[in-house]
Amino acid sequence: MQHSVPPGYQRKEPPLRPKLDPFVAVIDQILEEDKSKLKKQRHTAKRIHARLRDEHGFSGGITIVTDYVREKRRRTREVFVPLSHAPGHAQVDFGETLGVIAGVECKLHYFAMALPHSDAFFIKTYPAETTEAFCDGHNAAFAFFGGVPLQVLYDNTTIAVAKILGDGGRLRTRVFSELQSHYLFDDKFGRPGKGNDKGNVEGVIGYGRRNFLVPAPRFDSFDALNSWLEEQCLKRQDDSLRGHSETVGERLMRDLDALMALPPMPYDACDKVSTRATSISMVRYRNNDYSVPVAYAHHEVQVRGYIHEVVIGCGAEVIARHRRSYDKADMVFDPMHYLPLLEQKVGAFDQAAPLQGWELPDEFATLRRLLEARMGKKGKREYVQVLRLLETFDLIHLHAAIRQALDLGAIGYDAVKHLVLCQIERRPPRLDLDIYPYLPRAQVGTTNPASYMSLMSGAPA
Repeated sequence: MQHSVPPGYQRKEPPLRPKLDPFVAVIDQILEEDKSKLKKQRHTAKRIHARLRDEHGFSGGITIVTDYVREKRRRTREVFVPLSHAPGHAQVDFGETLGVIAGVECKLHYFAMALPHSDAFFIKTYPAETTEAFCDGHNAAFAFFGGVPLQVLYDNTTIAVAKILGDGGRLRTRVFSELQSHYLFDDKFGRPGKGNDKGNVEGVIGYGRRNFLVPAPRFDSFDALNSWLEEQCLKRQDDSLRGHSETVGERLMRDLDALMALPPMPYDACDKVSTRATSISMVRYRNNDYSVPVAYAHHEVQVRGYIHEVVIGCGAEVIARHRRSYDKADMVFDPMHYLPLLEQKVGAFDQAAPLQGWELPDEFATLRRLLEARMGKKGKREYVQVLRLLETFDLIHLHAAIRQALDLGAIGYDAVKHLVLCQIERRPPRLDLDIYPYLPRAQVGTTNPASYMSLMSGAPA
């Protein structure tokens, strides 16, 4: 009479588990302690059964333990609240995958910024997940959307968070504070270890990997890959997603209306480090060494690490620029930095590591060979002086001057410098070859008939 239809069989009390019930408290304690452990280091049902048997004298089978653990975990699984996102808010995260850049397989770290209201997003790849990549990703994303979000949600990355305080607040890093001060957006951080707090961008990370980065992308450079990814982000705005009558692009218009205006200049997306140049004129940055001019050895310098470049300054002056290396214990040289020292220590020229692999036109080697053959050690020093002309003149002009000097037989630093200036000023050279006494001169004598007569005088009659 209590039910409109027959309710079927109903238990009046839970089934008895005489073997398992005395050990339920132990199982619950193990599962509770597992919540604070690494995911891959938590107990399996098989391991719990083994511990119950070995440590507590449990005599039951593994099936009843497995059934209890499965049901217990199902009941304690977290439940989420559906969220509604206002226009003008963003979420940021990094993902990673493999790719082939310039023929070399490497790990790609990709920055993603999502606008949850419209489901629009932006993705850009980098060689590593670094401070400068984090900042450059914001610059690129803000430029892509044409504005700055009102608020950005992050996980607790060490790039942005220096420390989580006892009251739940965050102590922000210097670089993140500078970035936020430059663009004036509010920040928000998810709970530690709770990726679902920024579920929209987490979904974008997976979507981008599955749809854009599988199979592994092959491009000549990161710039080419990122240009292609930007095109895919734009195409995605034409899609209509489940549960929405408007396209992503149509909903994006409401997001764009809520964005703040961009500042006149983007943030200087780099990592800044102060250090000292060593006795071999090298500066260490991120486990790699970069050269500086020998005049700055033992000096305090400032390093700015960009995505693809390392810029080194001393005071207000930029003293060196290098391609960024992501290897370990790499040494990146600029041969020009060491030429002033090699001019003084010319005996170290052949063993100088900064000059190894320096590719110069063949005429340079010909000039060096002639100078050393005809002038010895002084010729090697003059060759270094010729190379130092690259401090002032372009390689194309110096190459043309050396080629012309070889044709004229004017083998010397002064002649090459004169010919370089003539190249630039577009005037004919005026060289007196008599000032090069070390050059061999061909001496052609006049034939003397008496020489032949002397041969005849001793002949038999």
